[in-house]
Amino acid sequence: MTTSSPATKLRIRLAASALGGCLAMALLAGSPVRAEDANPVLAKVNGSEIRQSDVTLAEEELGPSLAQMDPATKQENVLSFLIDMKIVVSKAAEDKKVEDSDDFKKKLAFARNRLLMDNLLAEEGKAATTDDAMKKVYEDAAKQITSEQEVHARHILVPTEEEAKKVEEELKKGADFAELAKKESKDPGASDGGDLGFFTKEQMVPEFSKVAFALEPGKISDPVKTQFGWHIIKVEEKRARKAPEFAQVKPQIEQYIARKAQAEYVAKLRQEAKVERLDKPADAAAPAGADKTAPAKPADSKMAPPKK
Repeated sequence: MTTSSPATKLRIRLAASALGGCLAMALLAGSPVRAEDANPVLAKVNGSEIRQSDVTLAEEELGPSLAQMDPATKQENVLSFLIDMKIVVSKAAEDKKVEDSDDFKKKLAFARNRLLMDNLLAEEGKAATTDDAMKKVYEDAAKQITSEQEVHARHILVPTEEEAKKVEEELKKGADFAELAKKESKDPGASDGGDLGFFTKEQMVPEFSKVAFALEPGKISDPVKTQFGWHIIKVEEKRARKAPEFAQVKPQIEQYIARKAQAEYVAKLRQEAKVERLDKPADAAAPAGADKTAPAKPADSKMAPPKK
């Protein structure tokens, strides 16, 4: 049987101590995070707590007024707002018995009903926004888009017909269209050689579109008058319009489906409800021929064209 030296015993104790420390750290790391750690108290007003969840809720409610703030500034402003609100609620409002007034009770009832409606409609919209529903809306819209034609054209814009004819003569003599556009055109895009990129008929004024879509690629128009002045148009290319990628328009599709579902849900409830308008005769409550159960028209589902 061997006897350990003092140095060996010391090394063993240190190793055991280190192992115990590692085990303790592992146990601590694996322990669940307490609810109060995930939702810390940020401030107290007369003993009443303000937690991070209160700030998050207030941010959702105040939304648009905070849009331009960076996260740190937003957090500070919302917390300050909640502190002021706590001070007013705990002191001034209670001292004056504001909550006992008929006016306050009416406003509270309205706010409650509005909140209930908003939450219920949000649930309806969320339930309707499925992957299958979004895919169908996208595919239907894409079919409409790809049936349209686009033209890629350049133009030179000048104030008078006389100037337009001079430009036309220069082009007939062999002048480069893009270079002449940079030199003569009064359009803001002149620096790009008058390049308008791809566009559909609806994206230009009718007089311009009529000529541009009638020209063959490589051809140059006679002077064309619009409300902006006189144009010489050169068509570079024609193609079927391309639908944007699904990811590019997904937020628009989600919004469209949610609003449509909400409008249909409200229309269904309205149809089932007994609504009596006492402020006007029954035959004047709605315009003649109007469908009182028709849902509100949802946001336009037409997808934006791709950038040139």
